[in-house]
Amino acid sequence: MTWLAAAAGLYLALLVALWWGQEWLLFMPQRLPPEHRFVFGAEVHERTVDVPGARLNALHLQLPAPRGVVFFLHGNAGNLQSWFVDLEFYRRANFDLFMIDYRGYGKSEGRIESEAQLHADVRTAWEAIAPAYAGRKRVLFGRSLGSGLAAHLAVSVQPELTVLVSPYSNMRALAADHYPWVPAALLRYPLDTGTAVGQMRTPLLLVYGDRDTLIAPRHSDALRELNPQARVHRVPGAGHNDLQEFDDYREVLRAALDAL
Repeated sequence: MTWLAAAAGLYLALLVALWWGQEWLLFMPQRLPPEHRFVFGAEVHERTVDVPGARLNALHLQLPAPRGVVFFLHGNAGNLQSWFVDLEFYRRANFDLFMIDYRGYGKSEGRIESEAQLHADVRTAWEAIAPAYAGRKRVLFGRSLGSGLAAHLAVSVQPELTVLVSPYSNMRALAADHYPWVPAALLRYPLDTGTAVGQMRTPLLLVYGDRDTLIAPRHSDALRELNPQARVHRVPGAGHNDLQEFDDYREVLRAALDAL
């Protein structure tokens, strides 16, 4: 019985550690020094967004006469240096691109402390640029981690298009895929994409790779069931991190933007 008690104690200690330290599992920021300078061309401008207790760093591709803006919420790793890419794609589509680094990522200050804080920061960033695009096409774009954030923002913004790439139905279901021994109630970041998707009344495009082993394709299928009007596009042969390398991925995105 002694070893059983020891095992139970170890398991309990691990759960306590997961409760208090799950930010280190969910978020993998790469910081940049304050003096870092992005070199993406004259049309790309570095911005800041003030949020309670911190200042977020952002990049903004601004074209001479854009049809609208793509408000891009990136994944859980890296920073703007690695995410703010493929600018020629947006130039050809004639859409501006705006992207923030979450707290603790890149040159953004502070650290992520709650899901409510994440949603509030995203909304503040959107409200900072939205007036400039009144009367133009507004696209909310979320990839991986950002898909849940984009979906929740879309419910109130009602953009002309929401694009969720490699989306999860909710973080509890995703955690169960990889850590089935962790009680669902332990997760402090439920990020329930499904609830938001079910409430959306504006066009929605779901895109995923059929070889994604991090966020399984069934998550997109579950979201489609909650929003039967959503378009779903499967990219054959694509995984989670290489999706953007497939021509099929670029083509479906370009077609969706051209259709607006």
